[in-house]
Amino acid sequence: MNAATTQLARRLTAEAVGTALLVAVVVGSGIAAQRLSPDDIGIQLLENSTATVFGLATLILLFGPVSGAHFNPAVSLADWLAGRRTGTGLSGVEAAAYSAAQTFGAIAGAVLANVMFDQAAAQISTHHRVDSGHLIGEIVATAGLIALIFTLARTGRAALAPLAVAAWIGAAYWFTSSTSFANPAVTVGRIFTDSFAGIAPASAPGFIAAQLLGALLGLGLVAICYPTAPAAADEVVVPHPGTAD
Repeated sequence: MNAATTQLARRLTAEAVGTALLVAVVVGSGIAAQRLSPDDIGIQLLENSTATVFGLATLILLFGPVSGAHFNPAVSLADWLAGRRTGTGLSGVEAAAYSAAQTFGAIAGAVLANVMFDQAAAQISTHHRVDSGHLIGEIVATAGLIALIFTLARTGRAALAPLAVAAWIGAAYWFTSSTSFANPAVTVGRIFTDSFAGIAPASAPGFIAAQLLGALLGLGLVAICYPTAPAAADEVVVPHPGTAD
């Protein structure tokens, strides 16, 4: 195995494990919230969102130097799209590999959370979420996430990503009707838990389509607001080896 292949394997491992732990945080805190506050959905959401904010920031710090800590196919695909003309960012093959690793990790993370709370490992959610408001919420949440990440990269402030990205997701939990999934892999993973954080299989395609549309809108906003900024796609979400050298 040559050095480039070894490095890619290391990056894919970071993406898979990081996404698994992110989904474990989201699902596990959702299950805990249901048990701690069974009669108050507002408190459940507060507990779930607080754990997600801290967990996401920590995971970006942990895995960012290895893979960039995308944990999200929308981010990886946007990275490829933004850098394809200049030769920066992920290649098409790398973006596909990142997305596959993230999706596998997300499913594993949901199963891990189920098992940690002594629930059946194999579950399918019955939580139907799709309506027009939820889809608009996903577009807004994902567009804001992508715009934030690429603005930080293009303006030389990618080091702020752990705090900034976690803050955006935490805020979007509360101001979007969908509670801000903003991530196709996490959406797929959350199919596999019939808990507070779950999403029914029939609802997932609409969420994913809205997230991909939101990603395109977020990139468009960055292009409009920062037309002369360097296209530093190789520093998404945080600077890391493999694309910058």
